[in-house]
Amino acid sequence: MGMVEAVRTCFRKYATFRGRAARSEYWWFVLFNVIVSAVIAAIFPPVAVDMGATAGESMMEAYAMVKPSVPSAIWSLFVLLPGLAVAVRRLHDGDKSGWWLLLAFIPVIGAIILLVWFVTRGTRGDNSYGPDPLAGQGA
Repeated sequence: MGMVEAVRTCFRKYATFRGRAARSEYWWFVLFNVIVSAVIAAIFPPVAVDMGATAGESMMEAYAMVKPSVPSAIWSLFVLLPGLAVAVRRLHDGDKSGWWLLLAFIPVIGAIILLVWFVTRGTRGDNSYGPDPLAGQGA
């Protein structure tokens, strides 16, 4: 599956949390989002909001916050559901519940576990979430 087909599939299954997604579908969609986000950030750069430092404030309290641009925020909201849906379908490919996506809320270790699962080949053949998306491709 190429990038165009993967992105088309993810938008066609905009909020479909059933079924399975191959690694290529997931990773092409991730790359597409990174590229579009970078282009948007280059055209409409985020704005640093200076919180202002006063005497006695710690460095952390005086640290500047970054406010995303409006187009960036709109894009993020637009791809939120298809991004979650393809991530859940990717977990399903490894015969794992989509609820495992909540591991993302555990700093560092949760992201590492999810990354390993996202790069690992899914279950060969049918599993409890549906047929193998790579069936008939010799993979």
